[in-house]
Amino acid sequence: MPGYHPQDIEKKWQAHWKDQQTFKADNASDKPKYYVLDMFPYPSGAGLHVGHPLGYIASDIVSRYKRLRGFNVLHPMGFDSFGLPAEQYAIQTGQHPAITTEQNIDTYIRQLNSLGFSYDWSREVRTSDPAYYKWTQWIFLKLFNSWYNLDTNKAEPLKTLLEKFEQNGSEGIRAAGDDEERHSFTAGQWQSFTEKQRLQAVHPYRLAYQQDTYVNWCPGLGTVLSNDEVKDGLSERGGFPVERRLMPQWNLRITAYADRLLQGLDTLDWPDAVKEMQRNWIGKSIGAEVTFAVQGHEQAQIKVYTTRVDTIYGATFLVLAPEHELVQELTTPEQQAEIQDYIDATKRRSERDRMADTKTVSGAFTGSYALNPFSNEPIQIWIADYVLAGYGTGAVMAVPSGDQRDYVFAKHFQLPITQVVDAQQIDEQADPTKDGLYLHGLIKGQNYQQATQTLIGELEQRGIGKGKTNFRIRDAIFGRQRYWGEPIPIYYKEGTAYGVAEADLPLVLPEIDEYKPTETGEPPLGRAKDWKYKGLYEYELSTMPGWAGSSWYYLRYMDPQNTGRFVGEEAEQYWQQVDLYMGGAEHATGHLLYSRFWHLFLKDLGVVSAPEPFQKLINQGMILGRSNFVYRLADSGGVIGDATAENYHTPSIFISSALKNSLQGLDDVRLTDAMKMISAKLSKQTGHQVSVYMDDHKKTNNIDDYVTPLHVDVNIVENDVLDVEAFRNWREEYANAEFILEDNDTYVVGVEVEKMSKSKYNVVNPDTLIERYGADALRLYEMFLGPLEQYKPWNTNGMSGVAGFLKKLWRLYHPQDGTFAVTDTAATPQELKALHKAIRKVEEDIEKFSFNTTVSALMITVNELTALDCHKRAILEPLVLLLSPYAPHLAEELWQQLGHPAGSISHAQYPEFREEYLVEDTVNYPVAINGKVRETLQFPATATAQDIEAAVRASDFLSRFAEGKEPKKFIVVPGRMVNVVV
Repeated sequence: MPGYHPQDIEKKWQAHWKDQQTFKADNASDKPKYYVLDMFPYPSGAGLHVGHPLGYIASDIVSRYKRLRGFNVLHPMGFDSFGLPAEQYAIQTGQHPAITTEQNIDTYIRQLNSLGFSYDWSREVRTSDPAYYKWTQWIFLKLFNSWYNLDTNKAEPLKTLLEKFEQNGSEGIRAAGDDEERHSFTAGQWQSFTEKQRLQAVHPYRLAYQQDTYVNWCPGLGTVLSNDEVKDGLSERGGFPVERRLMPQWNLRITAYADRLLQGLDTLDWPDAVKEMQRNWIGKSIGAEVTFAVQGHEQAQIKVYTTRVDTIYGATFLVLAPEHELVQELTTPEQQAEIQDYIDATKRRSERDRMADTKTVSGAFTGSYALNPFSNEPIQIWIADYVLAGYGTGAVMAVPSGDQRDYVFAKHFQLPITQVVDAQQIDEQADPTKDGLYLHGLIKGQNYQQATQTLIGELEQRGIGKGKTNFRIRDAIFGRQRYWGEPIPIYYKEGTAYGVAEADLPLVLPEIDEYKPTETGEPPLGRAKDWKYKGLYEYELSTMPGWAGSSWYYLRYMDPQNTGRFVGEEAEQYWQQVDLYMGGAEHATGHLLYSRFWHLFLKDLGVVSAPEPFQKLINQGMILGRSNFVYRLADSGGVIGDATAENYHTPSIFISSALKNSLQGLDDVRLTDAMKMISAKLSKQTGHQVSVYMDDHKKTNNIDDYVTPLHVDVNIVENDVLDVEAFRNWREEYANAEFILEDNDTYVVGVEVEKMSKSKYNVVNPDTLIERYGADALRLYEMFLGPLEQYKPWNTNGMSGVAGFLKKLWRLYHPQDGTFAVTDTAATPQELKALHKAIRKVEEDIEKFSFNTTVSALMITVNELTALDCHKRAILEPLVLLLSPYAPHLAEELWQQLGHPAGSISHAQYPEFREEYLVEDTVNYPVAINGKVRETLQFPATATAQDIEAAVRASDFLSRFAEGKEPKKFIVVPGRMVNVVV
């Protein structure tokens, strides 16, 4: 085959891999297993851009390499196919989300296959497939029918809880959750409870439970949104206002696993930054719970949690979350209007915005006072949005002398600041020191340790508090008021929640006429006609959140066709866990945390065996877009035409970037001259008389003040030169655009590195690059851009260099692009050295996931072999194996041409590195006189110090450089240098 034609080769091998199921993994093998997984993609309508495949390419390289090393590799792919975008499109168009999703998945599969990924497509799963979400619903039911026993420190079926109720009632039961939500009862009372009363008593113990919860409610979308879906008080999708609202919601008790989730991080090979994000999100703290009485409200008590109970004498006010249940009761008539206005404003801010805003000081006084439990002094009760109802108790004791936020708040509202430790310096800011001795009451003269023990002991003795370990993490809100998601398998009988029988799963998403909430405000599922359990009982109308199906998908890949179990026992015990997980760090406190939670729960049930789902995690960096800009003259508007023609205003006029930059910093006279030059240049180019004027009111000599930079589609730019005709055809308003060109009649665009985005027109479609350069070139180039974990800018111009490298490699096998001409001639030492340097380097780099340096090493090797005019099988056959993880299509083609069965390279053996081929026969020694190097001499690698000294003496070195002096000493550093002391 003359010449290298990647498109033909790549299509051939992609078809072969599909037909032969080359990458199908076996659930029973004598080989060691290796499970490589990419994070579940959501199939958006836009398809892939060149930034998306970065992690996929890296994981595919590892998969192909591990196969060559003798591993049974599981490398699957599927789709997180429930989601809000498809639902919003359905609301706008009336098209069922399943149709949109199916079309988007088809696009993704086509694009993924075009890149030559070695996926086992026989294991593909989709979260929107009822055969898949049957098991998501099954896991939910297991959560619904389980409780967390603190005595055994694991989840257990409700059966064990009911047995305890039968024997002793609620006495002595230690369960995860809030004890105050639960009622006390005896065994006798339990026996007398009705079915409904029993279910009500059990509900607060469940790991999946329903509770009134503050959520981000978006009326415009008719659904609850996660914090990630809210930005600056508006929905990320559609920009609708979002408010905090108390609604009945399904929750999962992830807090039960907080300590185990924290401890498990120490066993994982994850980036430190991700583990630290999870630690901070879980937020374990050791402190005390304190009860404050309220003046004039005998029944009202405010509980606060503090990690610094030692500072309680400095608590000079309390702050409640605006949503706190006591706010209305404690607000005096005089403060009612101010408090309500503040609450209304808070509703429009997401929790994330409230937590992130550390600069704004705001709050409102309720008019009521609490009593400091130790000093008995009255302190004001305020509300402020930096306190969250769902974190801790929704109330904090404010100690402005020790906490900077409290200090700023106290200064702003002129509230007292009380020093608590003699070592504090609080004239200008809070001082959280624990040094020194305490100044007040019971702890006067005590140090930090003594004061803490004294106060906790007093709290517990008086029954107004206790020592307590707390966690920042909160239970996960599980319901969404949407259509396109997994139905929650719950039905209601007389207002009480029951789980659907496992035998009746899956609970399939019903057909509805519209995909928006009902006219009465119910979720879209409220539109389903005659949708009842066994024809009698109303179903839950919420659906599961997007993260439900993605929390366990790695397990389904192990055994996707199993109809009797979510994963077969033998398959799970063989694959155990994911050995390498590739994905973005943005999932640290979402998907990665929820998956670990579900896995620990399933392990408690005894249905999975590995301690964690993902052993090693790599966060690939982002490929940034290389945006291009055209520069429109802001005040273009001269006249085109001649004396006999009808005059008309000029269209948009664009000045080339390099020319624009040459006009920076001109004075007024020179800028006017420049405008005349531009007018003449444009007149010449267009054949019309054009006068370009600048608006006199600007009075500036900065050319940037006279131009407007506009993003332009990078796909009509090559090597920073704009295709001006394509630009005119790109947008209707630019059809008559004129361009002020460079002297070589080109329009040079501006360049800036930004995030890849359709709005910036800097998205590069991989289909275009594959058609032009081939998939192997794209794979190599993405790896060549830089270290995998780092952010790096995209530049299509660099593709040609990588494509050229592949052509050069092709010519080692096909000299002058002719016929295949590999010989069986024995390899020379130089050729073997080049090969084995590459074998060692490529192996070392892949093992440490340094893919960019591997590409460089392969390029160097090909250059060396080209210089040696090497066309020998002994060298080029192992070279194909080194190349195959990176450029699999070309490698398959060359492997077949080398005489191997078609498609067999995945089952070949990785070449063995042999050290002896790198051993040098000779060594070059710098030879110095009194430390100053005079010459480099070559000696056998086996030469001793005595041999080297004798050789130097026998040469003319001393006669030329020793100036007739006799050597006093020879210093020979083996393999390094020789120094003659004279």
